[in-house]
Amino acid sequence: MFLTRFRINTARMGARRLLTSPQSLHAAVMASFAERPDHQGDGPRVLWRLDQQSRSEVLLYIVSPGRPDLTHLVEQAGWPTTGGWQTKPYASFLTRLTADDTWTFRLTANPVHSIRRHAAEPTKRTAHVTPRHQLDWLLQRQKDAGFAIVEHDEPRPDGLPGAWHEVAVHNRGDLSFGKRGETDDRAHQVKLTRVTYDGRLRVTDPDALRRTLTFGLGKAKAYGCGLMTLAPAE
Repeated sequence: MFLTRFRINTARMGARRLLTSPQSLHAAVMASFAERPDHQGDGPRVLWRLDQQSRSEVLLYIVSPGRPDLTHLVEQAGWPTTGGWQTKPYASFLTRLTADDTWTFRLTANPVHSIRRHAAEPTKRTAHVTPRHQLDWLLQRQKDAGFAIVEHDEPRPDGLPGAWHEVAVHNRGDLSFGKRGETDDRAHQVKLTRVTYDGRLRVTDPDALRRTLTFGLGKAKAYGCGLMTLAPAE
């Protein structure tokens, strides 16, 4: 496994095209591998995420089973003479994860749930739109994902009852774009919601957390969702 970071040059035309089209950016990420990874099997998949530090600083993170070559991204959306990318082996970090360790984390995800108005109606996948429901979506998955978000006994900053979880839900984005099917040329409209979570977690099941970090969490992984990264907690 490898973890890669690439800074996007937002002043370039190619960068603006990639940043406004999740499908184009997904294709560019997948083109980083000489042999296209197989997402149908049981192995880890390619995950990616955009982090916008500021208007002019946008970072692309990629977790992948193989080492990527981002030469084409540097040429389209980077600094061809002075810029590049950084790739580090990820397996050694993953093997060091231990129960009860505390880390800060960032996750961009697609928090959705299935609903129907009556029993005879097929279920429909619908995005959670409020921060409270988006947080609940993550809390419902933390046990199976191998972690627990740090809680505090003090009163919540928002004055509401219940535990105060050390996590912020922010940077919601509603995306809508056309996608062509694999078996025909018709364009299908794709709509999804992306949300970013920043907080602190405690490792409860290292093996399950390793799977979360390499397989992703939730839906829409092809469009920049599901990638969780960890950093040392202060």
